[in-house]
Amino acid sequence: MTFRGYRRPDGTVGIRNHVLILPTSICAARVASNIAGAVPGCVAACHAYGCCQVGADTRLTFQTLVNTAANPNVGAIVVVGLGCEGWEPLGLLRAVEGLGKPARAVVIQDEGGSLDAIRRGAAVAARMADTLATHGREEIPVSLLVLGLECGGSDATSGLAANPALGAAADLLIAGGGTCILSETTESIGAEHVLARRAVNDRVRRRLLDIVRACEERALRMGADLRGSQPTPGNIAGGITTLEEKSLGCIHKAGSAPIQDALEYGEVPAGPGLYVMDTPGMDVESLVGLAAGGAQVTVFTTGRGTPTGNPIMPVIKATANRRTAERMADNIDLDLSGVLEGTLAVDQAGRRILDEILAVAGGKPTKAERLGRAEFSIYRIGPTF
Repeated sequence: MTFRGYRRPDGTVGIRNHVLILPTSICAARVASNIAGAVPGCVAACHAYGCCQVGADTRLTFQTLVNTAANPNVGAIVVVGLGCEGWEPLGLLRAVEGLGKPARAVVIQDEGGSLDAIRRGAAVAARMADTLATHGREEIPVSLLVLGLECGGSDATSGLAANPALGAAADLLIAGGGTCILSETTESIGAEHVLARRAVNDRVRRRLLDIVRACEERALRMGADLRGSQPTPGNIAGGITTLEEKSLGCIHKAGSAPIQDALEYGEVPAGPGLYVMDTPGMDVESLVGLAAGGAQVTVFTTGRGTPTGNPIMPVIKATANRRTAERMADNIDLDLSGVLEGTLAVDQAGRRILDEILAVAGGKPTKAERLGRAEFSIYRIGPTF
């Protein structure tokens, strides 16, 4: 199995060739967005943080932005800063320069205001985009593909059909030497013991159980018990009755391969195989963690439908609910409803998903990309000061 991608100097392979416009803080986000909108081939990762954060939050936001820039779908970076935020813009620039990709910075206060900063940034980004446009795709083995596994807007068809089909695709990719990352810690609560049995050693098993326990404890400190507040109203309307039922359906996305490790939010896997990443159940923040962890593409199963995307990583939407596939045709890439209707076996659906992954890896745009869906939000640990 192969796909056509862009080789990077560090040996990784991108399936997109973006110039990333990376704001250091919310104060620079609009300028970054305007720069990206002015230059074809550019995307912006606009977020609400980068200033007045402390401790672990500061470190997490900074590392997430650096790892987002490190994703192989990014070929060059323009850092956009205000100039007086908590992070020195040039400090973020130095960090991304260490990635070995072309990188420049534009500081709004140094440029004399937003309009001049937009003009300056657009000129820099346009030169980068022109250079990237000369890079061609090459035939790449599937072993260099990293796939994110996500679900949201789940209903009964998710756990019964769409998630098992994605698990079958994940097993095929891993058998070919590729890598898969299962996200959403909240959606393994009640089924964490099932995942833990597949850990490659005791350290990984303990780590899996620890991240679920810590997730529940954070909610309890806020006066909420996740085991009593889940499933969501939408899940219930779709036929899911308990959190355990939701979680047992969710973890089907991970197929049957051994779990190599449990990753921090946005952490890059150490090698091929299956990993679990500690992300929240909030879809946008979870997708950002997967992209920061190096996933070039994510398959997002949904029963009720969702339009969510990501600025640097294609997000493939799959559903096994025919009504959703028809009602939200603008958003759904794959209709797997034949699994429940008896016309499509789970392993056949998994092969169909993998074929779509390889097509998207080779350049086919997803529905979310066509619609310009590029949500970006970073997981936050504590309050902003």
